[in-house]
Amino acid sequence: MDRPLPSALARRISFRQLQVFESIARNESFTRAAEELFLTQPTVSMQIKKLQENVGTTLFDHIGKKVFLTETGKELFKSTRGILEHLSYFEMQASDLQGMKAGHLRLAVVTTAKYYAPYKLGLFCQQYPGIEVSLKVTNRERILERLHQNEDDLYIIGQPPEDKNHCFTYLVENPLVVIAAKDYHLTRVQGPLTAKHIATQPFIIRELGSGTRSAVENYFRRCNLSLNIKMELGSNEAIKHAVASGLGVSVVSRHTLSMELRNGPVVELDVDGFPISWPWYIGYPAGKNLSVVAKTFLDFVHKKAIKT
Repeated sequence: MDRPLPSALARRISFRQLQVFESIARNESFTRAAEELFLTQPTVSMQIKKLQENVGTTLFDHIGKKVFLTETGKELFKSTRGILEHLSYFEMQASDLQGMKAGHLRLAVVTTAKYYAPYKLGLFCQQYPGIEVSLKVTNRERILERLHQNEDDLYIIGQPPEDKNHCFTYLVENPLVVIAAKDYHLTRVQGPLTAKHIATQPFIIRELGSGTRSAVENYFRRCNLSLNIKMELGSNEAIKHAVASGLGVSVVSRHTLSMELRNGPVVELDVDGFPISWPWYIGYPAGKNLSVVAKTFLDFVHKKAIKT
């Protein structure tokens, strides 16, 4: 049977154009799409301009700083998601046929795991050098969005969703500790500090949507204490710099402090009730057909977690 020839439109549209379009539509932002695809904003805009010329109409409405899909854009988005899902399935089938000689692993992790995940990926790639990996690091809120959209193979998160639509298993401990500058006045207090000591200090906290922030606020709420929030910051690095500058205290994952605790400008404070246990879990949407690569990585990190 003769196969149907692609339409003139299909021949003009490139895969890259569809990839950029899908990312913008999903993120509702040209900037986020550029960051996600590691492209410059002019490149993203150029790809969309070409795509709209090929389609023959506009795909986005720009209202203020937000972008919205037009009716044509909504239809193209449905088709594009289908195309990308089929390609992802084909890639999975192809890697299964090749075993672990080739394939692609897409891993999305919460911000605090960005020190842990590359180390594990490095060990994994040493054992399976033919595997390509993609690592997305973002806060808990964005991880849940990606999980809902089934954008990655596996996800590492501090508090998995409490429903039957996802399969998550315990991975490793992620202790949350209180930190301060080396010369901060609380470092000279004799004996362990209390949660009340910490609540009265200027507190530097992660942004809304962060799992660490939720864990910290829940802990102090259980202690019937309110935090004296001085500053909200979007990364652990920014928080450590602020703490090192003497602007206040904070709570971060101990995994982010390997160098600082040895010879850096911040120290871990001895506080009753800390560290807070906030383990990481690894998982995926229920019903998802994991590729050989994803299954192998899942088994790999669980075995390594047992040894560490």
